[in-house]
Amino acid sequence: MTMLLDRPIWSALTTRHAALAAGDGRARRYQPGILPFAASSNDDPQAIADLAELASQGETLLFLQADPVVAPAGFAVLTAAPAVQMIAAAVPSPLPDDAIVPLGIADAEEMLALATLTKPGPFSLRSLDLGRFWGVREGGRLVAMAGERMKQPGYTELSGVCTHPDHRGRGYARRLSLHVAARIIEAGDRPYLHAYASNVAAVALYEAIGFTLRCPMYVAALQKPAD
Repeated sequence: MTMLLDRPIWSALTTRHAALAAGDGRARRYQPGILPFAASSNDDPQAIADLAELASQGETLLFLQADPVVAPAGFAVLTAAPAVQMIAAAVPSPLPDDAIVPLGIADAEEMLALATLTKPGPFSLRSLDLGRFWGVREGGRLVAMAGERMKQPGYTELSGVCTHPDHRGRGYARRLSLHVAARIIEAGDRPYLHAYASNVAAVALYEAIGFTLRCPMYVAALQKPAD
């Protein structure tokens, strides 16, 4: 198994998402306004020092990797939690689903509002820069969505899976996850995803559509001192 996914943020920002990266040296982050994700190439002192320079004073950055996250000197650890990384070689062929429609720039405000309400993970008005998204509307209102986030050579992350609380229990998360995973495979990539280890329901859903555990992951939110 490739090591590209051990530090997926780093490998995305130095390959297929290099145009969306800020920073040089041994650390990278997504440009402000896209995602608060950051990573270093490894945990040696110079890499961690480069990482510290990427954040502005008082800013919080998010980290996701297979190794324990090393905080730069002075950074506060706001949250830290175990996660899992799952991957699929194949998924069941989804049935035709006319309810699922592609989303674009015109939908960005609604997408952000849905993500802000449901909190599927970091999301912004520029999340469409990362990859394709699809959604379901009821009565003209966006009620569920899912799409693509990080990309590495041969891999695309399934992310942003969320459903409005008033419309849960209708299978939208499963249908959209299956749809996005199938589109990723059709494009020639292998789909993978992340979930908090404590989110048993989400892990079970992804297992049911063909994802298996690749490795445990560490998630942390680190804040640079304000002064």
